Amino acid sequence: MPRVSAFVVPVVDVSAYVGEGTAEERAAVATAMDVACRTVGFVQVVGHGVPTSVADGLAGAMDSFFGQSLEAKNSWRTPPEVNRGYSPPTSESLSLSLGVESATRMNDFFEAFNVGASQATYPHAPGLPQPDYAENTWPDVAGFRPAVDAWFTEAARVARTLTRVFADALGLAPDFFAKLTDHSLDVLRMNNYALPEGTVRLDGDLVGMGEHTDYGIVTVLWADQVAGLQVLGTDGGWHDVLPADGALLVNLGDVTARLTNERWMSTLHRVKPPIVDGTIQRRRSAAFFHDGDVEAVIAPLPSCLQPGEEPRYLPVTVGEHIAAKLRGSRAGVVNTAADREAARVLAART
Repeated sequence: MPRVSAFVVPVVDVSAYVGEGTAEERAAVATAMDVACRTVGFVQVVGHGVPTSVADGLAGAMDSFFGQSLEAKNSWRTPPEVNRGYSPPTSESLSLSLGVESATRMNDFFEAFNVGASQATYPHAPGLPQPDYAENTWPDVAGFRPAVDAWFTEAARVARTLTRVFADALGLAPDFFAKLTDHSLDVLRMNNYALPEGTVRLDGDLVGMGEHTDYGIVTVLWADQVAGLQVLGTDGGWHDVLPADGALLVNLGDVTARLTNERWMSTLHRVKPPIVDGTIQRRRSAAFFHDGDVEAVIAPLPSCLQPGEEPRYLPVTVGEHIAAKLRGSRAGVVNTAADREAARVLAART
């Protein structure tokens, strides 16, 4: 029988921060966000102000790109150290970003296309390190770039709105996160969970995207209302999550968990797309990762430590932390610096 669970992803309306909300309205939003981040680490965000037309444009652009032949898509691949361009199915293993060998017999079953903030995005900050701020690889697909650029701009706005909420919720200076994100390592990853018939053998071990935490400050996720995303609850079980109507799914990343000494949760999640009549039901998602400046040093904030509590993490730069994660997921090198996250994976019930 299916497990009965009270697991719920809270809904938080951030319109008071998007428009001209009163101090009382913003305080209520910050309180609701604090509760969600302490108890779940995932939030259904509404009132974000993203036009439906921009979301529709993103979905159309993804369909146009992923609908091409594998040969055409592979022409837009980049080396593992460059977090841009196309990643074909089974070329990555997200569980290795945690230092955990996945229980599946194959790498993650999804294809993706990445774009991100480059040196050109931040002309006021010359000399940014490469390939962290690599130029984007744009496929020769009609309308793709303007549609993706429009979504990237909106997702970046939402992410920065959320960090203003975070600052209030944590009792920090209003510009605390702004100082960490002057030239943030922002990446948009568009994912497609579907393969031509006969590409792989479908069995119970098939995983769309292995268990992982996100790497940075906050992730803003657009996704189809199709089953597949699962979140690890505090009960040790995996729970299905679908985006509510008009909502963006938002989750915290490791940088925020480190800053708050795990007062707020960087929640483990994975994707297991459903198999219907022997084929995978198609699912699309687009995750905008707002990660912080490459040289920003991240360590637990004194204000997030209880009396007598010790920091759970040593200081590390955003760049060092993310590089270790990407060596796991993209280059297959086990991340040995993620012992706390790995322990949660190994303790989870399948």
